[in-house]
Formats: sequence, structure tokens, C-alpha cells
Amino acid sequence: MSGPKLSLRQLHIFLAVAEHGSTAAAADAIALSQSATSAALNELESVLGLELFDRVGKRLHLNSNGRSLLPRARAVIDSVRGIETWASDADTQLGALRIGASTTIGNYLLPALLARFIENAPAAARAEWQASVSIENTRAICELVASFQIDVGLIEGPSHDPSLSVTPWIEDELLVVCGPDDPIRPSGGDGRVGLDALREAVWLLRESGSGTREVVSQALVRHLHHLRTGIEFGNAEAIKRATAQGLGIACLSRYVVADMVAAGELVILPTELPRLSRRFYIVTHRQKVPTRGLERFLEHLAREDEAARPPRQ
Repeated sequence: MSGPKLSLRQLHIFLAVAEHGSTAAAADAIALSQSATSAALNELESVLGLELFDRVGKRLHLNSNGRSLLPRARAVIDSVRGIETWASDADTQLGALRIGASTTIGNYLLPALLARFIENAPAAARAEWQASVSIENTRAICELVASFQIDVGLIEGPSHDPSLSVTPWIEDELLVVCGPDDPIRPSGGDGRVGLDALREAVWLLRESGSGTREVVSQALVRHLHHLRTGIEFGNAEAIKRATAQGLGIACLSRYVVADMVAAGELVILPTELPRLSRRFYIVTHRQKVPTRGLERFLEHLAREDEAARPPRQ
């Protein structure tokens, strides 16, 4: 086949233009002249036989072709970078990791998990190791993994994206909690809150798209048939503090409520519900080229089930 061919340089420039919105801004970001940037973009569109942007003045907006190419281009560039890192990554090195975690995991498990990972790493690697952490809801983390913007995601609900490899991880116990003065608390020492009372209670929940929201709703509706919902919150920290103030009751991870239960600011409600739990998951892209550092991190995650468990009250 003769004539111009697709190149990594063209894809790299395409990603820069897609991110910055113009050839001038992209050229500044990647230290090229604007004319060279524009020429490479034109070459790419010529090779593909497709226009990738809508031109509005000096601004370039991805069209449907460009949006379709974007994750493919990221996958190619990410794989090349992975190969480069793998080639220079000696057994004592960890490289740089891009980690994503849904909010419960990111806020309550990940800091200690990373500390144990570094503690057990080769001494020569600790000073050089770098990582970036993105904390979003489960849906957003899966999208970041699928578009190769992060290397691995830790999520609170299963993903059905066919491009992702999903591995069951730590089991998490879900607890129904209320404030210490909430009238729903049983007056007797051994009493349990009945299902009718739980149906009438106001529930404080996470936002739509949260793994916690999906799992909690499924677990509770199976037994209560419906939930009387109150305020929706963007994170579990806000829910547990609102619960402590008597704004409603909540079903949250034991990891989330452990500190406030220990301090007496929240109370675990004994209910007629069965034990509620969920599974955390590890997600990676099926086409991801793992570096030695990513392999080490995944091996560490596989050993974390017992180490990550919070103390029981």
C-alpha cells in the first residue's frame, strides 16, 4: 500500500487537539508549531478519509467520527506508553500508576491499602514510585478505565461494559444506621425494627450512578418493596453526618460508619432484614498492556481481603 499511512504522531496530535479545542492551543501543549500541528491533523483526516472535527471559527469540536476515534486513539497511545514503561521497568521498579476508585473505596480503604503496598515494595522503588488517584462514582470510574485514562479501577458494583475485565474483590458488609436519638430505635434491649417501620422511614441515599446507591437500593427493595427517599447526597460522608443529625436513616458500608459508630454518633439498627453485603470489584481494560508495576499492584490487591477489613464493633 503506497501513500501516507496512519502514524502515532498523528494520533498524538489528534488527542491534543481534541483536549485543547484548537490547533494553536494543542501546538503550545505539545511544543510544536501550529502549522505542523494543522498539517498532521489534515494528514490524519486524509488517511482516514473522514473529517474528525466541526470547525467553528478557530475552535475545533469533535464530530461523531472524532468521538468514535477518541477512545481508539487513547488505547493505541496508552499501549505504546505501556510498552515503553514495561521495557524500562526493572523488577525493582514500580513505575507510575493511574488508579481510580469509587468514593467509598477511595476515601476509606485506598489510603491504607496504598500505604501497605509501598511498605511491602522493594526499598529501591519507594522513592521513585508515582501514582495519581481519581475518586468518582462507579459509573465514572468504569468510563475512565474504558477510555484508557486510568490503569485500574476499584468499584462498588459490577460493570457490564464488555471492554472491561471485572474481578470480584473484597466483601463489604452494609449496615442500617440511625442517629442516637432517632425514634425508630427499638425501646427494648433486644428488639428489632420491623419491615413496616423501615418502609415508613425516610432513607438517605447516594446519587444516581453510585455503586452504593445501586446495590443498596436493590438489597433493600427486595425486602421492603419500596424506599421512602429523602435527600440524595454526592458522598457517603455527608449521608452519615446527616443521619447523625436525625434527617433519616441510611444503609452504608461498615468501612464508612466505623468511626462514628465507635464514637456513639451513629447507632447500628437491629432490623428484621437479613445480613446485607456487597462485593467490591477490580476493573481493568481487556486490551491494557500491564506494566510490572501494575502487575505488582494487582497482586497486592488480591492479598488485601483480610488486611482491609475494618474492626468490628
